[in-house]
Amino acid sequence: MYWAASDVGWVVGHSYIVYGPLLHGCTTVLYEGKPVGTPDPGAFWRVVSDYGVGTLFTAPTAFRAIRQQDPEGSHIGPYDLSCLRALFLAGERCDPATLHWAQEQLGIPVIDHWWQTETGWAVAANCLGIEQLPVRAGSPTRAVPGWDLRVLDTDGTELAAGETGALVVKLPMPPGATPTLWNAERRFRDTYLAEFPGYYQTADAGFIDQDGYPFVMARTDDVINVAGHRLSTGQVEEVLAEHPDVAECAVIGVADELKGQVPLGFLVLKTGVDRPDDELVAEAIQLVRNEIGAVASFKVATLVPHLPKTRSGKILRGTMRKIADGQPYTTPATIDDPAILEEIRQALRDVGYPDGANSDAGVSPSAPAT
Repeated sequence: MYWAASDVGWVVGHSYIVYGPLLHGCTTVLYEGKPVGTPDPGAFWRVVSDYGVGTLFTAPTAFRAIRQQDPEGSHIGPYDLSCLRALFLAGERCDPATLHWAQEQLGIPVIDHWWQTETGWAVAANCLGIEQLPVRAGSPTRAVPGWDLRVLDTDGTELAAGETGALVVKLPMPPGATPTLWNAERRFRDTYLAEFPGYYQTADAGFIDQDGYPFVMARTDDVINVAGHRLSTGQVEEVLAEHPDVAECAVIGVADELKGQVPLGFLVLKTGVDRPDDELVAEAIQLVRNEIGAVASFKVATLVPHLPKTRSGKILRGTMRKIADGQPYTTPATIDDPAILEEIRQALRDVGYPDGANSDAGVSPSAPAT
């Protein structure tokens, strides 16, 4: 009994709700609803218990939502989850705090893995069917057989272990990866193959450690330049997520006249937290200073009730960055709740980014996703 809690219209829906499990002889579960609010944070556990689900595949954002509503895991207890053998997470980076919470609450292997619509299947994963490797929080484990994963500098030079750069795949791509874009061969080559000849450009940034474990830290356009220092927003998010009162967070790079860009944080608190906003923000800022250092120049954070996301759970950092910088933006067609963008604009006003309130001329709610 296999359950991929995704939208059937996404690549995960095609491959891991329909084709994959049925080809393998599994019974597959199709679920209409959310991890919380339909009717409570126990929705996933009810489905697992009622149908005897052996493997669950969902996005980290689903577990952050559950953790935010039920930090102690009290909605897990009423259900028999003895059937559940493994939890797989993908779709965005799984921060260590979310990974540890899931491990502690469920007591089963929690497997982060990394792939893209274009790759067709996992680029990096902990392949339980081959050999379970040690889990390292923040990493999807190792490159899957068939994928030659490298890290390159902006000039195409291969970087040493531990150095952050562009994550790329040395050609040729393995079977199952996209050979082109429909009726757009030139765009395919320009988008994925032109920047680093001989490599597929994933548009993700990160590093590979000395043991071959990749760490996918952010999209390449989410790596910001703070006074000449390259800083991954994912690195800052990882620190903020460790705060005991923070359920989930997002960090964007905003334009700064002096330093080029500086990070700005958005924090969603766990349900039941009742403390002064300025106290929590000060703690978050100090946490980043302690863990990363003053070089991060992390001085502004704000509390928000929600983060804007696509229906598949990806945080719309690019749209948030445009709002903060006062640039025209379009509301992506894939957004789950457009009203949350207004919450972000108000939060930015409150911390001194009035330009974000003046972008209405560039807003086109019906525009297609970019």
